[in-house]
Amino acid sequence: MPEESTEHEEPHGTTTPTTPPSRRGRRRIAAVVGVIGELMITGGVLIGLFVAYSLWWTNIVANQEAERDSDAVRESWEAAPDDGDDATEVPAFDPEDGIGFLHAPSMTGDDILVKEGVDLDTLNGGVAGYYDTPVESAMPWEEEGNFSLAAHRDGHGAKFHNIHHVEEGDPIVFETRNNWYVYRVYAILPETSKYNTGVLAPVPEESGRTEAGNYITLTTCTPILSSDYRYVVWGELERVEPMGPKRTPPPELRGEE
Repeated sequence: MPEESTEHEEPHGTTTPTTPPSRRGRRRIAAVVGVIGELMITGGVLIGLFVAYSLWWTNIVANQEAERDSDAVRESWEAAPDDGDDATEVPAFDPEDGIGFLHAPSMTGDDILVKEGVDLDTLNGGVAGYYDTPVESAMPWEEEGNFSLAAHRDGHGAKFHNIHHVEEGDPIVFETRNNWYVYRVYAILPETSKYNTGVLAPVPEESGRTEAGNYITLTTCTPILSSDYRYVVWGELERVEPMGPKRTPPPELRGEE
């Protein structure tokens, strides 16, 4: 028995008979769709593997670079005369090479080298950078202001990858040639616009503070594997401990607080 024909409207109102595909034709279509589906799955897997490899490899390269730079900073400190003043530049040393080390025990067990600037050339080196634009960061040794920092959350060392582990009350310590600056976390903003420069203000009112003081701000991308928003942690300076001859860390870094 011949297969029935159906009709559909053409643009000018005429009709043209159409014939449904045969079983063989349907099998061919199904086979083509299956091949396309398999190719798409394979492509997705390959892309996922490439992304994972890229993040893993950039971490290795960035961490190696950061380790070399960190060693250079510490060597320059040892060679410099001890005048007890962090604002004094180390002879024959460029501040772009690093001004100190960030310690955040609840986020990472590593000491994070801090350099000037938040451009990709700086942050891709596996370090944290202090803001020079759009809002200029204060330095920890200044009388007041906001020491504002940024670092990658994924790839290129991913120094702030576990920033979500930081809680209110946790210590953040900044190590310089002469001092330990001990901050205490008092506010966290899990998500805000990447254009929200108010979080970097000398007095970060969005954190709940309204008066000048000595603050630290950590910023990074969020969600993980995305740069759509920013994650922000604020801390306030509790005290400054002079660096002893043995550079013994404060109790917060020895697990003794």
